[in-house]
Amino acid sequence: MIRKFEDLVTSIDILNTINGGISEPFLSIRQKPASQEIRIRVPGVDRKILQAEIKNNNLSVFYLIPIISNSKTIYMPQVVYNQVIPYFVEINEIKAVYEELEFVIKLPFNKLSSGYNRKIEIGEE
Repeated sequence: MIRKFEDLVTSIDILNTINGGISEPFLSIRQKPASQEIRIRVPGVDRKILQAEIKNNNLSVFYLIPIISNSKTIYMPQVVYNQVIPYFVEINEIKAVYEELEFVIKLPFNKLSSGYNRKIEIGEE
């Protein structure tokens, strides 16, 4: 376990020094009437290498950086975005597209986006 941690720390140092460091991503979240959009651009990184995944209600956007070590190529993930998906987003309808220079993730709202409302009946004990 300690060895894996040391390898991770070493890889972070390597990632921060390769090619002058890591580009800082531009990220914007736009609110629309029926959805939210996450727009991402990473300077110096082709938008087509960005990947999006949902794991345990977490939305992650990342790209892989190839590192050659002992004549082997190892791909290290560089996370750009990692957040819990809000309860009012329809998870099964999330889509990602390329628009101009940006990687765009569209998060459509579900019926809970307008809130959950009901009258509570008061009974006798």
